[in-house]
Amino acid sequence: MRELLPLTVEMSMYGGFEQVGPIGREIVSNDEQTKTEPGDIVLYSGDQIVIFYGNNSWAYTRLGHVELTQAEMTELLGHGDITITISADAEK
Repeated sequence: MRELLPLTVEMSMYGGFEQVGPIGREIVSNDEQTKTEPGDIVLYSGDQIVIFYGNNSWAYTRLGHVELTQAEMTELLGHGDITITISADAEK
């Protein structure tokens, strides 16, 4: 996925617990049945990024986690559609 960065994604609220958005192409995935929690970032169906502000259980490929509380994640993500940009640290 690093070759796609920086990546800007238009995301939409879904289900009252997540934001989901297309990344524009399918990438290699390793979906496993997963229980998510607020802050989890996953790949869904090989071509969508999902960021959770609530809990869910489904088959995803884990990508990362945002270290914020559920209240903080809900404040950031729970009030309508958003646009995010994902980038990598140049030193890593």
